Amino acid sequence: MKVILVSAVALIDADARVLLARRPEGKSMAGLWEFPGGKVEPGETPEAALIRELEEEIGIGTWASCLAPLTFASHSYDDFHLLMPVFACRKWEGVPASREGQTLKWVRPRDLRDYPMPPADIPLIPVLRDWL
Repeated sequence: MKVILVSAVALIDADARVLLARRPEGKSMAGLWEFPGGKVEPGETPEAALIRELEEEIGIGTWASCLAPLTFASHSYDDFHLLMPVFACRKWEGVPASREGQTLKWVRPRDLRDYPMPPADIPLIPVLRDWL
């Protein structure tokens, strides 16, 4: 089974809310909410991929020094296995805004279960809830 490396981030605002992005129509798992991030390209570190994806997807800039390793997800889907390091980030430049048709929403950790997520993201909810 092919292993796909994806990097994700829990962006945490001053009110201790986490940013979720809703996958747009036309993408796999459309309509589900997820933590921002994306595929790690060959030759990229997970941190570099995250910095690139945050700029491309939601127009914010951050630095590797602001990405604190938090946890990871490991989940088998039908046709691939997802390995996803998850970082926490409290410092960035710019205001998150949708650049790829996704809906963005700041959510309190205790309310994360109210948002349908891909199977790989669900085990991250208690980690974030307990950590924040």
